[in-house]
Amino acid sequence: MNAPLPVDVAAAADARALRSLRQAEVVAALAPLLPAHALLWHLEDTVPYECDGLTAYREHPLVVALPETEAQVSAVLRECHHLSVPVVARGAGTGLSGGALPHAMGVTLSLAKFNKILKVDAHARTAVVQTGVRNLAISEAAAPYGLYYAPDPSSQIACTIGGNVAENSGGVHCLKYGLTLHNVMRVRGFTVAGEAVEFGSEALDCAGLDLMTVLVGSEGMLAVTTEVTVKLVPKPQLARCIMASFDDVRKAADAVANIIAAGIIPAGLEMMDKPMTAAVEDYVHAGYDLDAQAILLCESDGTVEEVAEEISRMEAVLGGSGATRIEVSTSEAQRLKFWSGRKNAFPATGRLSPDYMCMDSTIPRKRLADILTAIAKMEQKYALRCLNVFHAGDGNLHPLIMFDANDADQLHRCELFGADILESSVAMGGTVSGEHGVGIEKLSAMCVQFSPSEREQMFAVKRAFDPKELLNPGKVIPSLARCAEYGKMHVRRGLLPFADIPRF
Repeated sequence: MNAPLPVDVAAAADARALRSLRQAEVVAALAPLLPAHALLWHLEDTVPYECDGLTAYREHPLVVALPETEAQVSAVLRECHHLSVPVVARGAGTGLSGGALPHAMGVTLSLAKFNKILKVDAHARTAVVQTGVRNLAISEAAAPYGLYYAPDPSSQIACTIGGNVAENSGGVHCLKYGLTLHNVMRVRGFTVAGEAVEFGSEALDCAGLDLMTVLVGSEGMLAVTTEVTVKLVPKPQLARCIMASFDDVRKAADAVANIIAAGIIPAGLEMMDKPMTAAVEDYVHAGYDLDAQAILLCESDGTVEEVAEEISRMEAVLGGSGATRIEVSTSEAQRLKFWSGRKNAFPATGRLSPDYMCMDSTIPRKRLADILTAIAKMEQKYALRCLNVFHAGDGNLHPLIMFDANDADQLHRCELFGADILESSVAMGGTVSGEHGVGIEKLSAMCVQFSPSEREQMFAVKRAFDPKELLNPGKVIPSLARCAEYGKMHVRRGLLPFADIPRF
């Protein structure tokens, strides 16, 4: 007689058998709804969908569906809802918080084939685009009319407008022109049950409750987006960029606050510390000052007269704040070169480390130097390097923690490092996310920032749209059990209980 299998081995075998049965059931249900090439379930076909830009966490989807029409999206959602199968919508997969991480027993719904620009209306200054259209492609289509789409995340060459809506993405020009929410007028999509739904309007107002602010930034938990109407803005006559060097990060941080206090709202206001400056300069040769402890990029755009006046005012503020060197772009090529370094911060870091985790907290501008000082101490504490680049104008941090995902201990230390940054940001009066979303990366940090009653209200909103909690489940809002366990770990690490964390 054969000896019985160990409990854990038997459980794993049972799980594989259950997955196989569920997969066969889902494939059989979806096959009549989609062309054969639009339904993937073999391992070699689904591996490309196992993660988004947060590569530290991976999961194989049960099935990948690639619909080509809205009718197919609706049909897939209806069938999944009938079978109680989780659905994770996916765009280009450039997200950095694990928002598109597949569900092991669910369908990954790729909107990659929704890539058409349906209309550019130069008179109304709007564009109607499908959800899979690349961010930069909108501006390219609007360029002949002297218009462009303002939000410009660093991944704009690849990221899609649907993902931008899901995460409420920003970019280096978000200080003046706003985030995705401020540049979107209407979103069309489908509920988890496959019913068509619209948010917002192409008019200045819409009838009934305006739920646009609820949908934008909801990370695929409330509806699946298929079509978006965006605002377009005129291209400025001129744009010039200042590169300012500082011999101390606190002086650079104070300069940011001083610029805003002077009543200046630059088109872009970005900051990089010395290690990040060195990394990007070696990569793109943007002409950065390698002796500076920190540099600021301050951009002005508008008419020739407006730019000249604003540049002069910013130079005065920067000089008065202790800048050791101030260089103003003298051509469009040089301006783009200055920005090429900032836009390539992530790939430049990728050249230095097998993996990195990009954090995304936000703090009050006056605390920029404090958080940088705290991060420097964390580097020693966790024995990992961290490069810092961020949207200084609105206090949105992007520390990049470098590690090797093949080393379990390094991954663990990286996770603790990231949690420390997020918790410190909350303690300084900030938030755990600025534009990358919560996903799975910041799920536990939500326990720190929000009380149980606040999180329950978030769940109530989700259940109003998705009673079975099938759309992107297990992300963004942590359960009571998860927060309880994280709270115990938090105290074991010698940190304050959540309720006692100071908030300034």
